[in-house]
Formats: sequence, structure tokens, C-alpha cells
Amino acid sequence: MEERNETSSQVLYENLKKWEETGVRLYLDGVPASLESIEQNCVMEDSMYMPDYVTDQNGKITEIRYDRISLK
Repeated sequence: MEERNETSSQVLYENLKKWEETGVRLYLDGVPASLESIEQNCVMEDSMYMPDYVTDQNGKITEIRYDRISLK
């Protein structure tokens, strides 16, 4: 299980890093958050978590929101 969490953690971190580099804002339970804090908290969950993607009027993703996460 720990190896799975490490792999999931790395994949999540790299994906969030790409989004953050394009200017997408990241939120954890409604509060602006670093990709590190999201990665640490989301990997604790028992199942894969699907974030909410917020777009502007042109369909461009502007925010990624992780809500109802069990925080460390």
C-alpha cells in the first residue's frame, strides 16, 4: 500500500505542478493551497479523489479544487 501511495503521490505532484505553472490556482477545502499540501493530504485518502475543475467563460481551467479531504 505504501508503494502505491508513493507512486500516486509522485504522479499527483507532477500533474499539479504542470497546472500551477500554467497559472491555475489550487485550493484545498476552499483555501488557497500549495501543491505540496494537496499532494500530502490527498494521498492519505483510501480511494482516488476527483477534484473540481473551475473554468472561465472560454472553458480554460482557472482553478482546481480539492474539497472534503481528511487533512493531516
